[in-house]
Amino acid sequence: MSRPNIVLQLNIITMDSNYKKRTQKDYSLSLKLQIVQEIEQGLLTPMQATNKYGIQARSTVRTWLKKYGNFDYQYSIQQGMSKTPEQRILELEQQVKLLEKQKNRAEYLADRADKKAILFDMMIDYAEKEFNIPIRKKQEPK
Repeated sequence: MSRPNIVLQLNIITMDSNYKKRTQKDYSLSLKLQIVQEIEQGLLTPMQATNKYGIQARSTVRTWLKKYGNFDYQYSIQQGMSKTPEQRILELEQQVKLLEKQKNRAEYLADRADKKAILFDMMIDYAEKEFNIPIRKKQEPK
């Protein structure tokens, strides 16, 4: 058997001499935040934003949405076909787990802040007693 010859043709596209490939670093933070805000408010889609602002790829806008947006993309589920009740239940269970995780984190941080305040208060008491100097300001009622 003979092998078929495969010929690759490259189409050469002539580019404007003023064309410069842009990177994410070329866009200012304020522009990125403005684009993310417009998309999250529903004024633009990511595709419309790329066209309006001359951004090369939608992935750039998606990166900004993940980095600067308010939506938690880690737990996002792709939209498409309508969801069955079982899928909706799983999605809601996932949201409950996320909210429980966030609540536990907030409680941990609050508890830690309380302990830290108590510890600092004890340190100030000890320093005042040890060095016999008033560290806390005495505030008089007005």
